[in-house]
Amino acid sequence: MLEQMLLRGRFVPSEPPRRRGATSSVPEQTLFGALADMLAGVPWGKLGIGAVVMFVAALVPWGTGQLLAAMDRQFMRIEVQGVFVGESRNELERHGAQWLGESFFTTDLADIKRSFESRPWVESAAVKRTWPDGLVVEIREHRPLAYWNDTQLISRTGEVFEPSNREVAGPLPRLRGPEGRTREVIGTGRYIAERLDARGIGFAGIALEERGAWTLTLANGIEVALGRDQVEQRFERFLTVYGEQLASRADQVERIDARYTNGVAVRWKPLEGASDNNS
Repeated sequence: MLEQMLLRGRFVPSEPPRRRGATSSVPEQTLFGALADMLAGVPWGKLGIGAVVMFVAALVPWGTGQLLAAMDRQFMRIEVQGVFVGESRNELERHGAQWLGESFFTTDLADIKRSFESRPWVESAAVKRTWPDGLVVEIREHRPLAYWNDTQLISRTGEVFEPSNREVAGPLPRLRGPEGRTREVIGTGRYIAERLDARGIGFAGIALEERGAWTLTLANGIEVALGRDQVEQRFERFLTVYGEQLASRADQVERIDARYTNGVAVRWKPLEGASDNNS
């Protein structure tokens, strides 16, 4: 009887109290399940491939640099190519020798190009590497059209350049004019030279003075004053008079003034021995 009472009176612990803020096990399972579902949807294979690609891409510049460093050499020879009138092949090679010993891969060819093109006679330079240790520079010189003023030359492209040895250009027309009017002088000179050539008359040069007056020089040394106005008309009048009356006596003519309206004035060369005859 006592045992039955003890069994009936045995203490059955109640459900422990819950802490504030705690959640039940069912919501926790739901949260972890959702996270698992989300991770299950991640394309792990693609992420892995992407990571590998990024790693390899990061290695390429480093690997390229290491490869170039291993292969790099120094310039040990220079070759200069071209047809030269004003320049000397030896001088050009000496100019290029400053890059001997420089890196084959890292040397900036644009710097070499600019350096060669800074020389007065050089119109353009093309620079290239030749494996394993060579540097080739192809030079194109200015092609002179005429002498310009006292110290310069004009190229066939109309560029003015000033070499120290301009006379090596040989017999060329001599043009003169103010700074900034080169094109105008070239244009007028070309027109007159073509008209003279059609008549079999040699053209030596033309000058434009500061005040705008033109003076023509023929190949035989005769000077022709054309003035500032109606230059083409005066030139045509000169051609007519010269062809009809003066060409046969050209060796006696010193200067022709074509600035007159209806004709030209002629200055004759002094007669040989004239001073003796007058004494």
